Amino acid sequence: MSKQSQPEAGAALAEAIPECPRCQKPLPLCICDSITPIENKIALLILQHPQEQDRALGTARLTALHFKNAVLKIGLSWPSLSKALGRPVHDPSRWAVLYLGSAKVADLDTDSDIVAINRKGEVEDHQRAILKDIEGIVLLDGTWSQAKALWWRNAWMLKCQRVILGPQLPSRYGKLRREPRRDGLSTIEAAAMLLSSLEKRPDIAETLHASFERMLAKYREAQSVLPELAPKPRPKRDYRRRKRA
Repeated sequence: MSKQSQPEAGAALAEAIPECPRCQKPLPLCICDSITPIENKIALLILQHPQEQDRALGTARLTALHFKNAVLKIGLSWPSLSKALGRPVHDPSRWAVLYLGSAKVADLDTDSDIVAINRKGEVEDHQRAILKDIEGIVLLDGTWSQAKALWWRNAWMLKCQRVILGPQLPSRYGKLRREPRRDGLSTIEAAAMLLSSLEKRPDIAETLHASFERMLAKYREAQSVLPELAPKPRPKRDYRRRKRA
């Protein structure tokens, strides 16, 4: 078998593995039997880019399954927040969108790990009041560039409050998936951080983190027995060595 056809054969084998109809993950990676939906006061809307194809390591659908008040939509653009959510929203300014701009909590004069910012990337005044009034969260799911495309194609997000996160620890993905920024989190980690803090319910973060760890454990286990389903990350090429050769 040629080197060119090996990845194609692996992809075909991975596609042939049955998937869970609920979470749509390959059955060896499914953790649906351990999920009990949480009663959440703050609504969650996850917008997933249609080209996000990582069914093994992706967490958007898994995140939505954890909440009774959550909606997952796949697409590129919607005319309004109400259309994306599927119900009327009377005040979009009381919805927060996790912003993907250059602003970082580490660069701001604040001790908070969730910060509301204005369009200039500056810390909003009256942080406590703004965060207390939030009634819904919008998360953008996909690669960094795909999430940015969702941001630019949905002008109604300008009416929402921008928030950014400053997690104390890097993503639990570790070496399984490299984030473009140290403060980059998976969708399930971002939801855990936001909803547990805004609702003042640490149990939300504990539940979502535990589910994420179970999913990652299943993925690592699959790497040894189903490499076509859970390929190991490719090592970084040492270009300096190539130049010396």
